[in-house]
Order: sequence, then structure tokens, then C-alpha cells
Amino acid sequence: MRRITVLSMITLDGVMQAPGGPGEDTSGGFNYGGWTASYGDEVFNSIMAEELKPADYVLGRKTFEIFASYWPQHADFWPGINDGAKYVLSQTIEKSDWKNTHFVKSLADIEKLKNSEGSDLQVWGSGKLIQLLLKHDLVDELRLKIYPLILGGGKKLFENGAIPAAFTLTESHVTSKGVIIANYKRAGEVSTGNVGS
Repeated sequence: MRRITVLSMITLDGVMQAPGGPGEDTSGGFNYGGWTASYGDEVFNSIMAEELKPADYVLGRKTFEIFASYWPQHADFWPGINDGAKYVLSQTIEKSDWKNTHFVKSLADIEKLKNSEGSDLQVWGSGKLIQLLLKHDLVDELRLKIYPLILGGGKKLFENGAIPAAFTLTESHVTSKGVIIANYKRAGEVSTGNVGS
């Protein structure tokens, strides 16, 4: 069985929209594209270098379109995204010139993919896809980069519909610029009780 890992850059108020640049995703009148640009440092760059190693990917249609127009020409920065298999959830697109791209039509197709043999699967961007995966308990790990920013609006990582779920922190770092990098693995059900008893 293949594990599904979500890798996401989010603000303190959970916004994940357009971290990479001003023109990345302006939908909904979003004006803060590129909000991660000034937060790199040695720790952050080292962790990103590990995460950008070749993998297989599951992407939503919108993220795929953004990636497909950019990454084939920027292989020097992220060769893995070009070489890895890309599984794109879409009802409207069926083919692409971007190598190693495959299209899936439904959640059932992703479940079948998860239950197959092969490399673990990474999800980058793809907010609606992540919310669908969380709703159906298909996320094994969250790798979050939490930035010391509040943007007040934009697409968010967690919206209504995620099932209650517990996670265990497996690794964490704080960069010199205040970015909290935290990796969480799925850890069963939510436990409740009375504080102090």
C-alpha cells in the first residue's frame, strides 16, 4: 500500500493560496501571491531539498494546470516533479504533453492507486483535493510549513468536511525567520476527556 503525504505551506489563519508568486493563483481577488518569498533560510532550504527529491504525485486539476505551465521549463530547481508520475484528478482534462502524467476520474481511482504497489504519493497545492482526501481519511501524513502571517482571506487548507482525526508529531523545526516546519503522522481517533482529572 502506498502512503499519501500532504505537503503544504500555510499561514497562521490556514491560507494556502499562491505561496509561490504573485501570478500563481489570483482567483477570488487574492492579492498576496508569493507570500513565502522572504522566509527562506538555511534550515528551510535544506528541508525543501529533501522534499523536492523525486516522488510520485497526486494533484488536483487547478494545481496541475499551474504546475504544467511552469515546472517543465524549470527542471533545474525541481527535477522530481518532471520525472515522477503525476496522477491528476480531473473530470475535464484527459491528456497532457507533460511527461509521466496520468488522469484519474474519481476518489475510487485514488483509493485504488493508494492500495497499489509503488512509491508513496505526495500532494502539493491542490486544496480541494486535500479536503476530499481528509474527508475520506486517506491522508497518512501532513508536512506543514506554518508561516508567521495572517492574510485574512484566500483558499484554506482546512475547511468544513474533514473528519475528526488525531496526528502525532514526528519531526519539527523552527527556522530563523519563524517558520514552523512540522510533520504529523495519522494516529487514530480523537481522544477526549476532562482537563486536570
